[in-house]
Amino acid sequence: MRVKSGVYTRRRKKKVFRIAKSYYSDRGRRWRLVKQQVERSLRFAYLGRKDKKRVFRSLWITRINAAARSAGLSYSRFMAVLKKNNIQLNRKSLAHLAMNDPKNFESLLNLAKTA
Repeated sequence: MRVKSGVYTRRRKKKVFRIAKSYYSDRGRRWRLVKQQVERSLRFAYLGRKDKKRVFRSLWITRINAAARSAGLSYSRFMAVLKKNNIQLNRKSLAHLAMNDPKNFESLLNLAKTA
């Protein structure tokens, strides 16, 4: 007696076709092309999630640098002083302070200037 695998094959393919639903032309209809394109898309999605972290860190550094330079201080000097005074705020929260709470950020800048 032979085993037929139609149900399982369909279930497996259905998952992949669901991902490829809105792809252009045959890349969303033909199994071989769908398989290749979904694999490629998932690879780029993975890399994109890693890149996003890089991009945001760069954005935060730019914002901190702009706020620090408006007070006549470079980014590197500002960060060095914070580290020396054991102020452990990450770049995300520093950028948030620089954008949304300038008074508190200014107190950090004053600390950096006096050091």
